[in-house]
Amino acid sequence: NGDSNEWDLTTLTSLLLNTDRPKTLNTAQIQQLDNEDKMLIDLRDIRNTLAHHASKTIDNNEFHQLWSKLVAILVVFGGSDEELNELKSDSMFEPSKQPINESNVSEVLRLNSLGAQAHKEQKFSDAITLFTKAVNIKDVSNHQRAIVYSNMSASRLALHEKQVSASNMLADDDPTDQRYRALHDAKQARMLSSTSWQGHFRVGKAYAALNDHEKAINSFQRALALDPNSIKIQEALNDSQQVLCRQSRHEHLDPRGQPVTMQEHLNEMQQKYGVDPQQIRMGHDSLGKIDPSAADVVMGHKHEHGDIDIKQNYEQAARYFAKAANQGNAEGMYNLARLTDRGLGVNKDSKLATTLLEKAAAQSTDHPKFKGLTNVGVAESEHSLGLRYAEGVFVQKNLTTAAQWYQRAVDHGSAEAPNNLAILYQNGTGVEKNLEKAKQLFELSARRGDPKAMLNLAWDLLEINDLEMAKIWFDRACEAGNLYAQAKRNDFESALRQKQQIIENRPPTTLQATEEATAFSDLITAIRLENSLSNDSSVYDLNVLNEHAKRGSQTAEKMYNALQHFHNALHLITKSESLTIQQENIFIHEYAQCCRIEHTVAEIPN
Repeated sequence: NGDSNEWDLTTLTSLLLNTDRPKTLNTAQIQQLDNEDKMLIDLRDIRNTLAHHASKTIDNNEFHQLWSKLVAILVVFGGSDEELNELKSDSMFEPSKQPINESNVSEVLRLNSLGAQAHKEQKFSDAITLFTKAVNIKDVSNHQRAIVYSNMSASRLALHEKQVSASNMLADDDPTDQRYRALHDAKQARMLSSTSWQGHFRVGKAYAALNDHEKAINSFQRALALDPNSIKIQEALNDSQQVLCRQSRHEHLDPRGQPVTMQEHLNEMQQKYGVDPQQIRMGHDSLGKIDPSAADVVMGHKHEHGDIDIKQNYEQAARYFAKAANQGNAEGMYNLARLTDRGLGVNKDSKLATTLLEKAAAQSTDHPKFKGLTNVGVAESEHSLGLRYAEGVFVQKNLTTAAQWYQRAVDHGSAEAPNNLAILYQNGTGVEKNLEKAKQLFELSARRGDPKAMLNLAWDLLEINDLEMAKIWFDRACEAGNLYAQAKRNDFESALRQKQQIIENRPPTTLQATEEATAFSDLITAIRLENSLSNDSSVYDLNVLNEHAKRGSQTAEKMYNALQHFHNALHLITKSESLTIQQENIFIHEYAQCCRIEHTVAEIPN
């Protein structure tokens, strides 16, 4: 909106660093601007150190080191030592010296109280009207206005939920959408009182409502740093992290997660395996006499998804799963954990869900009553625990522990676990990098029926020029209902045609060209192996970034992955006098991957 007071440091420094200089400057003036540019970069680096700090807190020593650097820079730009010392002595937390009109303050408090009461009574439009009147009153403290803006943001989000519930429609492209107005109000609250957690929390809630969970997580983390003991903030942070992880796994596109009734499920089994639905139902009826806890699990599924004579009801489903879990049934524990994780039919409780998964995973994989049958729920729980530790949601992120849980689930027949373990081997996170092992796991997962693994295997085979099998597995992923694969069909077929052209056009008499065309992945692997031994081409230390990534830093992991691709590209143009067509394709692929992930690390040496 053109208000430079709302610009952050990144915006300001970018503008100053990229503004064109007059062409009439003398040497001294150019040197002065060069020095100022260097200080601006140092200032931005200090900001980034704080903004991307893993723990969001610093100790006294680190504070004083950074403060000394800041003061030295700000004084050069015209800052006053006295003013800076006042800031350091926490004067910013003292009451503002702005003019205060007590009668106006009383009116704001009255309107805010009425607005809060209207919100409580779910009269959200009335609440917004009252809060709007309050924020327009002059001569009150910024902190008081921030509280009103924060409350107004909450009312706007509540109004949006009410409108969506009534119309059953989402208007993401509507500029009058209450969520965007809620975000604006929340940012106003944050700007007026940046050291208060409420503004940051409200910004996070608005971003979460807009389905921008990456930004929501950042705001919740800032709020939590200001109020580390807040359960409300921690729960909101966990929710956004959980959703973001599901989105990154394309879980919402997985056909297995789509809601189907019990009858639809039985019909699908009949189509795939030729099993008579009536026989299965007869088995359900007699199951109560043989294994009561298993019968409770079946009833739980029927109530969770609905059946011919049963209306869908999460609360009833949770009761049946809990009844089975209390009898020691692993499948009951796993399904109750699923509902508890999402707050479906029961109170949301991540700790209880984790405990249920651990109890189920501790059981034998052999069915306790039916010899030769698998104890359903054990491998599923092991895989879920692997996801928890891989993503750092509800537990401390630990990729090594995640790999161990995935491996247990793989050994016990899980279809999904091999795919996720393969990704760890592919990236060398939590385990030693092993591309051949990754390929084997992708294939195992695909053969067990995982649509995501089918897609991953297809791309893996395409890279090593096994074009026929790559096409087969891609088609199988699409046929299995993988919506992401279906959406990427044009991209895959384009890459497939390009590969075919490379192979068809290779010179038949040149051994080198033949090897390059048929060993695409070997060349990339060789480049990666050589690059893993050196960091000379980058100002970033790959080993340090990898260590921080293993400890859970998302920023470090992102930069590490980008740098790996950048080093692969850089190797080609620095080690080769000229490039073949195949090498050019590899260079473009690797450099583009780097730029997609994090373009700032792509610093090509002079």
